[in-house]
Amino acid sequence: MIWMKVGKIAAFLVKMMLLAVLLLLVYSSVSIWNFGNKHESVKTDAAIVLGAAAWGEDPSPVFKERINHAIRLYKKEDVDKIIFTGGKAIKTDLPEAVVGKNYAVKNGVKESDILIETSSRLTEDNLKYAYEAGKKAGLQSYTIVSDPYHMKRSVLLAKQIGMNVSSSPTTTSAYQTWETKLPVYSKEVLFYAGYLVTSTFE
Repeated sequence: MIWMKVGKIAAFLVKMMLLAVLLLLVYSSVSIWNFGNKHESVKTDAAIVLGAAAWGEDPSPVFKERINHAIRLYKKEDVDKIIFTGGKAIKTDLPEAVVGKNYAVKNGVKESDILIETSSRLTEDNLKYAYEAGKKAGLQSYTIVSDPYHMKRSVLLAKQIGMNVSSSPTTTSAYQTWETKLPVYSKEVLFYAGYLVTSTFE
């Protein structure tokens, strides 16, 4: 009899845990979706372009659209400088940040208005090293440029390290179909949900 009660309690707790996980994932999904459509028209010192793959000397389609978006902000004078982030995937590659810089210079951005960091491979490090480069250059405010689904977590991470940031997701993302969107979106939902859980214990 006691074991039956224990079993029922355990089953109830498992159901509650599964429900909590489901609610967390739904909340994360909606939050990421809504935030990805948020464009803050704020003048800042620099746009930080979060790294994405580079193919040899050329930016990948995803990275290219992030760079193009930052260039538009620069030419509209919404930002004074651009900070490119990202290191090498393999030793023979150019760092992502260097590829981004070269592309931007070819498209009308003054080389003196570009900063780079070539040490990072993860979003957290993109932001950390870009912030360090920006502080050395006397910059105080930043606009984060990435794909819409990447923005929520990126802005949270940036604020966590003390950055004064605004959000400007790309409007021409290379992720155009659900076949390409879903893997990226699902990854960000899991990452953001994980962030919410771990942050409650900090």
